[in-house]
Amino acid sequence: MAPSALVDTGAILALLDRDDEWHRACVAAFQSAPFPLMTTEAVMTEVFHLAIRDFHRIGPAWDFFDSDIVTLAPLSDADLPEIHTLMLRYDDRPMDFADATLVHVANRESISLILTIDHNDFETYRLAGNKKFTIRPVRTGKTR
Repeated sequence: MAPSALVDTGAILALLDRDDEWHRACVAAFQSAPFPLMTTEAVMTEVFHLAIRDFHRIGPAWDFFDSDIVTLAPLSDADLPEIHTLMLRYDDRPMDFADATLVHVANRESISLILTIDHNDFETYRLAGNKKFTIRPVRTGKTR
């Protein structure tokens, strides 16, 4: 089955950390998400970079990426110009590389559903045809 939703760094980390303020919301979002989810190597890199601060999250992070829950979107040199263009388009925000890879993959794969807690950015980013992302979990009083 082809992935029909993307997943971002913050949602993965919140899912893995029971003490995270977004944990419950992300658990609910993951439980209702269509599997498999898709992400990028850039997101995977961010997850491990941030998880290294808490060694208890390294094992669960590996388990997450080594499961049928998520698949890595292939990116090649041919994708880099569009990713660069996206980062330039949102230079007032600014868009980081991992987010740019997700927006690029969303456009390429026609995916608009994303699991993220980064509402401010993904509410700003636009897909082809000026389409907005559908973000889960929904925004609450929490901000990130």
